[in-house]
Parts: sequence; C-alpha cells; structure tokens
Amino acid sequence: MSRPKVGFFDFTSCEGCQIELTNFGDAAFLELLNHIDIVEFREAMSEKTDHLTIACIEGSFSREQDRARLEDIRKRSDIVISYGACASTGGINALKNHQDDYKKCVYGKDCNMPHLASQEARPISAAIKVDYQVHGCPMDKYEFLDIVSHLLHGKEPVVPTYPVCVECKRNETVCRYDDGDHCLGQVARAGCGAICPSHGIPCEACRGFVHDANEESLVQTLIEKAGFSKKRAQSKSRMFTANLRSDAQ
Repeated sequence: MSRPKVGFFDFTSCEGCQIELTNFGDAAFLELLNHIDIVEFREAMSEKTDHLTIACIEGSFSREQDRARLEDIRKRSDIVISYGACASTGGINALKNHQDDYKKCVYGKDCNMPHLASQEARPISAAIKVDYQVHGCPMDKYEFLDIVSHLLHGKEPVVPTYPVCVECKRNETVCRYDDGDHCLGQVARAGCGAICPSHGIPCEACRGFVHDANEESLVQTLIEKAGFSKKRAQSKSRMFTANLRSDAQ
C-alpha cells in the first residue's frame, strides 16, 4: 500500500516555518517519515508530483499572480494545511495593510520597481479552501506532528480555542502583569504551551486571537496594568493579528 504523499509550499514569508521543519530531529518526526513520502519541498528537493494527499502551505497571499499557483495546489491535493501565522491569518505581513505608503517606507527610491508590486497580505484561505491550520510564528512542530498524525489515522485534529492564560495557570507560571510587564495572553489563542510567558517573555498573540476576543478590554488592560499609552496599546495588539482586529481594513 502506497504511503500518503505530502508537499510543502511557500508564499510571502520568511520561510521560518519550513526551516522549523528541517530542524526536526526527534523520534516523533523520524517516526512520521516512516509513514509518509515527502514529494515536494523546495527547501530540500526539486522533485514535483501530480497528486498530493496533504499540501502544507507557508506564507501569506499577497500577490494576485500567486492565485493560480495556489489553485493548482488545491486542485491536486486531498487536504490543504496552512501552517504558521502568515499562512493562517496573514501574520506580521498584514501590518502593511494599515500603512498607507508601506512600499516607500520599506524600499525607498526603489519602491516602484515592478517585482515589488503586491497587494494586501491575506491568509491563504482568502485565495483557496484551507482544511486545517497550524498557528504560530513559527508554528509549533509538535502541534504540526499532532495534526498530521490525526489525519493519517482518520481522526479530526483538535485545535485549542481557549486563551494562553489557561496554559499559564496549568503551568503555574507567574502572570507577566504581576511582574510589572505586559501580555496578550488573555485574548491569544492557546496551543503553544505558553512557552513565552514561562520564560519571562510576554505573549504577543502569534497564534492569533481566540474567538470573540475582547479587544477593547485588552487595550484597557494594557493602559491600566502595563502603563501603555492608548496609541501604543492599540498598536501592540496588532502585530500578529492585523487581519483579525475589528479595525482591520
């Protein structure tokens, strides 16, 4: 019996999630390789195939000319997974959606060169149907393994929808606000194990927001508890969630 064929693709991104995949070296990933065939992966090989069981896509959709390539991937894949913040929500790339003259700001006098032309950064789901998402910047490799393992066993993956604060409580991690710091954990999607707060680093919501996130309360908390100005509080919660906020264009 042939093994499932898996391919990895990249669009507008730093390709950090693909690098995270190549950094896999533990027993769990090596065991996964015994059950799948990686048939397309630009970071590691040049081969291509006609049919994919699972296509994993990194990076945001920011150029209309990429739509045809995405549609081709969707057409020849049974399952499409967007992995990483850029592919799942637009990620940090979506900050440009709130910047009037981002090209000039970034590229200066070269801003009008044709190859730099792009549109608003959107998640891959803005162009094609996405079946599952692996959130995070970079994505959590163990969550990726868990989702793929569930699919290979014909089970529905379970992706957390509760906030990071729940994981901090489980880990008995001291709240960043109690240490005079800031944090977005009260509205950020869990699933990472609250790794940043456990190392004394504020959660930046790289996995996006929970459903029906109370953004107004978050801004007020950053002002009252962390001493942020209103402007800084409003922009702070936008870094990884520009396309998820109620003021997104």
